[in-house]
Amino acid sequence: MRRTTVLLLAVLVALVYFALPKLTDSELPGAITHRVYFDIAQGDEKVGRIVLGLYGNALPKTVENFRALATGEKGFGYKNSNFHRVIKGFMIQGGDFTSGDGRGGRSIYGNKFDDEGFMFKHDGAGVLSMANSGPNTNGSQFFITLVETAWLNNHHVVFGRVVEGMEVLMKLGSVKTGASDRPQQAVKIIDSGVLP
Repeated sequence: MRRTTVLLLAVLVALVYFALPKLTDSELPGAITHRVYFDIAQGDEKVGRIVLGLYGNALPKTVENFRALATGEKGFGYKNSNFHRVIKGFMIQGGDFTSGDGRGGRSIYGNKFDDEGFMFKHDGAGVLSMANSGPNTNGSQFFITLVETAWLNNHHVVFGRVVEGMEVLMKLGSVKTGASDRPQQAVKIIDSGVLP
C-alpha cells in the first residue's frame, strides 16, 4: 500500500511537472531584457562607460521609460544631463534633464507615473533604482547604489543593475562634492543608448 501511494505520488508530480509551461531563462522576472549604456565624462575628461541591464519582464513600464529616455527617441532624455548628486558610500543620482538639480525631470508618460513593483531589492553595489519624492512619483530621476541600501526596499523601484563598468561607477562614487552633494566638477552623460 505504501509503495503504491509513493508510486502514484511520483507519477502525479511528474505529470504536473511536464504539463506546466516552462519559462526559459530569458522569460524569468529577473532576466535582463535590455542593455542601456551611459558614456560619462567628468569635466573634459572621459571617465568610461556604464552598461545597465534592465528587468523588462517584471517591470515593463519602468524599463520602457528608462530605455526611451536613454535613446532620446521622444525628443528628450538623459544625453548631456548630469549626475547631480553623489553621496560617497551610498549612491550616485542622475536623470534630472530639465533643471539639473534634483527638482526636475519627467517620464515618457507625463510628469510622474506609479510604482510598478518592489520585487527586487537594493542588495548591493550597482543596483539601478528609481528616485522619487514619495509613493507613485517616478519621473526620470534614478540612482545607482554603491553599497547595499536595504532601508530603501519597498520605497524605490529597483529595475536593473550594472552589468559592465562597475569600476567606472566606483570612480564616480568618490568624486569631490560640495553643497547638496553636488559634484564640484560636472559629471555628465555625454552619450546614452541601447546595446544589442
